[in-house]
Amino acid sequence: MIQNYLGGAWREASATESLPIRNPATGEEIGRVPLSTASDVDAAVQAAKAAFPAWRSTPSPERARVMFRFRALLEEHKEELATQLTIEHGKIIAETRGEVQRGIENVEHACGIPTLMMGDTIEEISSGIDSASWRQPLGVFSVITPYNFPVMIPLWFWPYAVATGNTVVLKPSEQDPLTHQKIVELAEQAGLPPGVLNVVHGGQQVVESICDHPDIVGVSFVGSSRVAEIVYKRAANAGKRVQTLGGAKNYLIVLPDADMDATLDACAGSIFGSTGQRCLAGSVVVGVGDAHPQIRERLMDYASSIRLGDGLVPGTDMGPVISAPHRDRVNAFIDQGVADGAPLSLDGRDASVEGFENGYWIGPSVFEDVAPDISIGTEEVFGPVLAVTTFDTPEEAIRLANDTDYGLGATIHTTGGLHGELKRRAGAHGAEMG
Repeated sequence: MIQNYLGGAWREASATESLPIRNPATGEEIGRVPLSTASDVDAAVQAAKAAFPAWRSTPSPERARVMFRFRALLEEHKEELATQLTIEHGKIIAETRGEVQRGIENVEHACGIPTLMMGDTIEEISSGIDSASWRQPLGVFSVITPYNFPVMIPLWFWPYAVATGNTVVLKPSEQDPLTHQKIVELAEQAGLPPGVLNVVHGGQQVVESICDHPDIVGVSFVGSSRVAEIVYKRAANAGKRVQTLGGAKNYLIVLPDADMDATLDACAGSIFGSTGQRCLAGSVVVGVGDAHPQIRERLMDYASSIRLGDGLVPGTDMGPVISAPHRDRVNAFIDQGVADGAPLSLDGRDASVEGFENGYWIGPSVFEDVAPDISIGTEEVFGPVLAVTTFDTPEEAIRLANDTDYGLGATIHTTGGLHGELKRRAGAHGAEMG
């Protein structure tokens, strides 16, 4: 059973329930995570609250020195972290190396906090009045993070919070918390004082307790849109500063003048990287006019060639999804797409890997001629599932992307830009008229 980290010490949770942590490639249990209680959250908050006055008074260059040491330790252990992350998450080792590196880059940026925290002054902002502003820490913040980037996303938040003089209670995903346990150990080795960073493991009860706790001044959350809305409302109603990041449905629009080799690389990596389990994963490819058959054929060839397997095995292109329930959820989306009448040109529902029969496998799946109003084309699937459709004009494709209930990302692949495409169409129209 993994432990919570409170006031600079690893402590057993008061929980009576726990969940297994499994290697998604094998289904093997590799640990257990406690479903901590409100009392565990309160203990973490009290530790953070007690640590705040001294840490807030620590000069910012001294806080930055802790971040510099922490960054050096992350660099020293990054291959170990990437390997552990592949074991508990499932993404291939090249992807976990990239994730760890992105996390390190955030810590590196936080090392510049003495400059980033600078205020400003304005003389004579009004007659006889000068103005000055300071950036100051506020107290205890909480960070609630998802399973898909269990190293990078926590490092988006807590290094900045502690570098600025705040203290933190982190609730990592209960599905893959092991790698960040090691990261917390490295932060401790770097000299982060007891109570400045605390970790509480658990599920819904922990999240609700964080939202309600009167001594937490702010919450940062990343997860599904449904839960993001709940966290935002509940924490805001409790008077906290809140930022919540939810789901996405991302459109990749390909114009006829696009460089198809470069476009394939960009689209394929976006769609199938991390087995589609990321907010910026491409979901819908829209081939405009003559671009449609070209990009469709290339994507089908690419998807059909992807090699599933354990992310630590050389030659593997794509790993498993995080869990059996998530595999079933993605398969249900594919089932619904078929029921809605979308042609399924590549079906990954029965995927398996020899020697890893208990893994949570879904092969690349490709739907074609997807209507804009069915779930496979409108909802966030969070798996290696692509919807391909086509329109005659860029304006229609852009309208489709803008009509989504989600946000986050959309790309247009072209060598001449929309202006160039419009000129091309105008020229073709003039030739026809002549």
